[in-house]
Amino acid sequence: MLVLGQLAEKMYQDAYEAKERGEKIGWCSSNFPPEIAETLGLHVVYPESQAAAISAKGGSLPLLEYAEGELGFSNDLCAYARINLAYANVAACPNGERDMPLPDFVLGATSICETMMPWYEDLAYFLDIPMVFIDIPFNDGYDVDEKRITYLKGQFEHAVKQLEEITGKTWDEDRFQEVCDVSVASSKAWLEATSYVQYDPSPMNGFDLFNHMAVATTARPKKEALAAFNYLIDECKTFVKINKSTFKPDEKHRILYEGIAVWPYLKATAGPLIMQGVNVTGCVYCPAFSGVYDDMDGLMKAMTDVPNCQNLERATEARKKLCKDGKCEGALVHINRSCKMWSGFMPEMGRRIARDLDIPVVLFDGDQSDPRNFSEAQYQTRLQGLIEVMDNNKKGE
Repeated sequence: MLVLGQLAEKMYQDAYEAKERGEKIGWCSSNFPPEIAETLGLHVVYPESQAAAISAKGGSLPLLEYAEGELGFSNDLCAYARINLAYANVAACPNGERDMPLPDFVLGATSICETMMPWYEDLAYFLDIPMVFIDIPFNDGYDVDEKRITYLKGQFEHAVKQLEEITGKTWDEDRFQEVCDVSVASSKAWLEATSYVQYDPSPMNGFDLFNHMAVATTARPKKEALAAFNYLIDECKTFVKINKSTFKPDEKHRILYEGIAVWPYLKATAGPLIMQGVNVTGCVYCPAFSGVYDDMDGLMKAMTDVPNCQNLERATEARKKLCKDGKCEGALVHINRSCKMWSGFMPEMGRRIARDLDIPVVLFDGDQSDPRNFSEAQYQTRLQGLIEVMDNNKKGE
């Protein structure tokens, strides 16, 4: 955890130092291919990661209120977007945490949500800077088809040309191949590390993955990320051998946690699970930030084969596999007001998982960053109901 945290902080420091040297730095969405910026030697930082860090430190509300009161944005808008749009105007975090330099360009893509396009358009307008954008289409079929791959290739190549013009950097195919090799190796290492929650007992608290995933999101093309994930794998292997875990109590139950963490209430959501011996051994969100591919077509396919781009059937099968691999006895589903794209078909997906796997599935209302959209009492009531059903199932009642 210490190594991964230091790596995440280093990216911010490197961006500040590059800015001071007169280099152009960018803000980048989590779904924009990081291989592009790394190949061009550009320093970018990630508004979503910053918003999550601000929220986890309890500093989101002042920025949310500024976005609504001073900038006129609706509170129905994604909390990450509101936090970042406010930060772009005030350029300071209210809690003094995780400041980042203002950008000279923004890089966005749509696969996680359609909010990204107007969000990054607003950033470009407020800051009077260029926007480079890639539209990643939804898959209405089960697999990614050739027309989507061709569509993305054209946009990828155009994005490279735009950034060459904006920054004065030159694209190098040999360097791109090196970056892709590291990115794929890091992705494989991250996926292997996340798979260790499947051991019984698990060598880690599943909520640890929410802390580690920032590096998978922002730094997977970097050699330092590969080294850090290999270190995490080694630690997990050691813990398995000596029967040790970062999950301190005895593991009474194992569940799938679906969705983004409620960052302002990490203690309120993770604490009751730990106290009652419930470990998260299935999570689709954390391993989603990876990309394993063999060639350019494979990279395009990986970009559009992320959870939010999958249709209901494929997305449900992915969750069912996670439940089986993690030996999950139930599922806890976050209906996230901010992330409507992610949460929209969760009730139906939950019904299918409960029906097909014969496990209890409960839903709770919340938000990834807006503390006003979460009820601790409701969460505890839903969790207690889930635990009671899992207890009864173990007793054979």
